[in-house]
Amino acid sequence: MKYEFHREALEEFRQAARWYAERDTPVANKFIESVEDAIRRITEGPTRWRIVDEDIRRCLTHVFPYAILFTIEPEYLLIVAVMHCSREPGNWRSRVENKAGTELE
Repeated sequence: MKYEFHREALEEFRQAARWYAERDTPVANKFIESVEDAIRRITEGPTRWRIVDEDIRRCLTHVFPYAILFTIEPEYLLIVAVMHCSREPGNWRSRVENKAGTELE
């Protein structure tokens, strides 16, 4: 199944990857692989992930304290957040109301 990032979710992903890269490039690569693996698992079976708020589902990454929050749209999956599990837990809510900021992957 295709997926799209909300532009703010994509920016979160990029910022987190940069943060890890500034500290240790191999760890940054593992972080990117971990997020990509979570997205792959989501696309293989989007309904198997727990609903956390209305139609928002959550998939945790392995090793890193990040969650991928997404909705199942008619034509694609919309990733609304790539969020650190200990920071600003509800900052993604406004993105659900404004689904226009998406980028196709």
